[in-house]
Amino acid sequence: MLRVDEAQEPVEFSPALISKFDEIVSRYPQGKQKSGLLPILHLVQAEFGWVSAPAMDKVAEYLSILPIEVYEVATFYTMYFLRPQGKYVLEVCRTSGCCLVGAEKIMDHIEETLGVKEGEVTPDGLFSWRGVECLAACGFGPVLQIGPEYTFYENLTNESVDKLISDLKAKAKN
Repeated sequence: MLRVDEAQEPVEFSPALISKFDEIVSRYPQGKQKSGLLPILHLVQAEFGWVSAPAMDKVAEYLSILPIEVYEVATFYTMYFLRPQGKYVLEVCRTSGCCLVGAEKIMDHIEETLGVKEGEVTPDGLFSWRGVECLAACGFGPVLQIGPEYTFYENLTNESVDKLISDLKAKAKN
């Protein structure tokens, strides 16, 4: 949940990031710069790992729109993280098709294995996890995807999740 009353550090966008914003806004007619909001929020998240309230305020300032217009978009789409996340975000499908074949057990296993509840970050900063709506693989559940690359994994078992977590830990060391 977005809490704009929390004390957060001011955000400064690098000249390189502003240049990317300029390129995006140039795709739209004069006065329609708000059309670049979603891709700009993606760039901000890629740069900072999440989209803070100060970052949203800066985006609003850049686009010459009200901050609430940015908040409305960022809070509507679940692809924008409104608090810090782990390097790897495990997103488990929690809709009925996947739940019927064990998604809830997989989520319990992930919580136990990582030692953090949904939405929290492991102490090493590597992992966070959350349940998400349909990942469009109903015949292959339970499924999860891992951001930021959005790699997709099907037919999950506790063992395959353990291997996945182990592989990601090894990848992070390299």
